[in-house]
Amino acid sequence: MSFSLRNTFLVLFVAGLYVLEGTTDFWIFSGSPDSALKMLNFALISAIMALGVNLQWGFAGLFNVGIMGFVALGGLAAVLISMPPTEGAMAAGGWRVLLGLVMGAATIVLTVLVRAKMPAGTARVLATIILLVGGFFLFRWVFDGGVEGIEAINPALFGNIGGLNFGGENYKDYGWMAIVAWPVGGLFAAAAAWVIGKTALGLRSDYLAIATLGIAEIILAVIKNEDWLSRGVKNVTGLPRPVPYEIDLQNDPGFTEKAASWGLDPMTASTLYVKIGYSLLFTVFLIALLWLAQRALSSPWGRMMRAIRDNETAAEAMGKDVTARHLQIFILGSAICGIAGAMMVTIDGQLTPTTYQPLRFTFLIWVMVIVGGSGNNFGAVLGGFLVWWLWVMVEPLGLWIADVTTAGLDPTNWFAIRMSEFGAHMRLLTMGIVMLLVLRFSPRGLMPEK
Repeated sequence: MSFSLRNTFLVLFVAGLYVLEGTTDFWIFSGSPDSALKMLNFALISAIMALGVNLQWGFAGLFNVGIMGFVALGGLAAVLISMPPTEGAMAAGGWRVLLGLVMGAATIVLTVLVRAKMPAGTARVLATIILLVGGFFLFRWVFDGGVEGIEAINPALFGNIGGLNFGGENYKDYGWMAIVAWPVGGLFAAAAAWVIGKTALGLRSDYLAIATLGIAEIILAVIKNEDWLSRGVKNVTGLPRPVPYEIDLQNDPGFTEKAASWGLDPMTASTLYVKIGYSLLFTVFLIALLWLAQRALSSPWGRMMRAIRDNETAAEAMGKDVTARHLQIFILGSAICGIAGAMMVTIDGQLTPTTYQPLRFTFLIWVMVIVGGSGNNFGAVLGGFLVWWLWVMVEPLGLWIADVTTAGLDPTNWFAIRMSEFGAHMRLLTMGIVMLLVLRFSPRGLMPEK
């Protein structure tokens, strides 16, 4: 089978799985268009994350296991951009918080400049200690007072600084702010990636993985514990969205009339309409990012990145700045993950820091890239769709296997009790089996790099 024909078959096969979920009520398929569209939307977001990781690993060989941190920063951007500001937060402590952050950054910059100007020795060490310690206590004195003021504002409902949506009580009418938050989420993640890259990209690949994982946990700890910023574990709910609300559609006589002409009741039609709207928006972003990634791959810059990936020593001998190029690709890949993180919070309608688990936002994305084919942008996208379908559908498959194997047994039978728990563990088992099969029979992925 030719390379093009094989790829076409794989794409049609994966597309058929989603079509079956939406049209066929048989075996593990629900036959629900609503379920299929929901699965499709999260598959689109997962494919965008996989594309970002593929830039880092497939183009440059950077082993980043801190994906969760960049996704969480994208989610934070969705809150800070699309939510309205908390009334009185700036007066209560917002300006002190901003001043404290500026002072903290100034302390670091001043310390770096002083160390660069002074000769090595005891005087430089003392100056460094004085600047850092003094700056830290001054920063905390200013910053902590502002935080206390913000968190004291109706903590049951707010207790955070809010966002930049100035729509007031009608802030949900400004749904376009949610779309603005998506690229801003990419900027947040890119800024964090720059800081991480400047400190960690000189490490060997295994140490880089440990560093990125640790920094991702630090980012998540900040989002969980800094209530003034994101309400922490109390969550931020009610985010505006770029598509209409179902209740508004159901109260629209024109829409209900069209729904009746389609043979649908208003509730079903409004749900499908909203999910299709999300699908179109996510698809536009995915196509745009895929096009840009392909252009980069086929450019001289892309060929240079692959040369660095394959042999850093030879690339350095040709005069290439390997560390600078690694920093570029690390920032770009992380920015794409940040965009996907903002999309996910928008479709969920809330920021829930406790849901950011490495299993979902790191391991699963890596499985998508490996199964699809690292180094191939289309392979990463295909892996995103296929692995997400498996992630969702293998649990009902496990329940079906449990029902078949325990048919006729007493529910108190030890085997029946064990099998009743089988569905909950089916996802991990399936991901492991899929990884083993792909690495054994197609180690370069289903759609490998040419």
